[in-house]
Amino acid sequence: MSKIKVGIVGGTGYTGVELLRLLVSHPQVSIAAVTSRAEQGKRIDDIYPSLRGRIDLAFTEPSVEVLGECDLVFFATPNGVAMKMVPTLLQQGVRVIDLAADFRLKDVQTWQEWYGMEHACPELLEEAVYGLPELNREAVESARLVANPGCYPTAIQLGVLPLMRAGLCNGTIIADAKSGVSGAGRQAQVGSLLCEAGDSFKAYAVSGHRHLPEISQGLGMMAGDAPELVFVPHLLPMIRGIHATTYVSVPDRSVDLQQLFENCYKNEPFVDVLPAGSHPETRSVRGSNICRIAVHRPGNGDTVVVLSVIDNLVKGAAGQAVQNFNIMYGLEPALGLEQVPLSP
Repeated sequence: MSKIKVGIVGGTGYTGVELLRLLVSHPQVSIAAVTSRAEQGKRIDDIYPSLRGRIDLAFTEPSVEVLGECDLVFFATPNGVAMKMVPTLLQQGVRVIDLAADFRLKDVQTWQEWYGMEHACPELLEEAVYGLPELNREAVESARLVANPGCYPTAIQLGVLPLMRAGLCNGTIIADAKSGVSGAGRQAQVGSLLCEAGDSFKAYAVSGHRHLPEISQGLGMMAGDAPELVFVPHLLPMIRGIHATTYVSVPDRSVDLQQLFENCYKNEPFVDVLPAGSHPETRSVRGSNICRIAVHRPGNGDTVVVLSVIDNLVKGAAGQAVQNFNIMYGLEPALGLEQVPLSP
């Protein structure tokens, strides 16, 4: 088959360059345009020398004329940017994967409450497909607009999906999740400075994080009635990685939890259920599209503890976007995503 022409809007952020890192090696992709208003006219490999010899393009200004020539456009932009261009691109027959939050929530009032702005195209929220492949693969296959999940929601939802599908969750779910600093993006801000984030550890947004309604919505998709969710994010003094520890009340002790998780993910190429008693580490997935999971029932009590780790920039962002791209075009799921995690 001929190569698929793609564009990337927002190519200078961490998720944008991660998309480039993955797509320049994808055998079925032709990168037609990479946009950045701030770096317009500059060569991509001047900004990111890691891509020298892999791409021969300069950043361009985002325009519907250029992007309209693509088969698919990735938006690696801040929240509120994609929704202004997506309707026109869809009208021109261009498919879209948005890595921000513009199309993740189905309810427009909820979206506007959490993101503090008016939605530019609420009529597309119902059509947009939530792109967690392990939950929504069939819908992704035929989608023209995919809302790529957030990083925290990916790690947490994959951790509880087997329990939710089996109807085993009883009561409140508590998700205690930690992220590396790259999750805050590439823009300059005091909290992301080395002297501020290094050698320190803190919780934030305990009263409410924007990923909370997204996770709750996903739980509802899994089981029809979303349980109460307590979600507390933390900032770790490292660059990449998310570790989610999720506590779920599962009074039914007759279920073989290890077997349940292994059966749920046996055909999923990017979810690795570790042997019983394991403790996954973020470094075991660094640079890869893999989510590693371990399930525990401490003291044979009612509370099940699920540990899940991902690279927030890959399975939590760009890698999952490429995974969705492969599904949308009927390609092998692992195409362009075969990278072995980095060690050390």
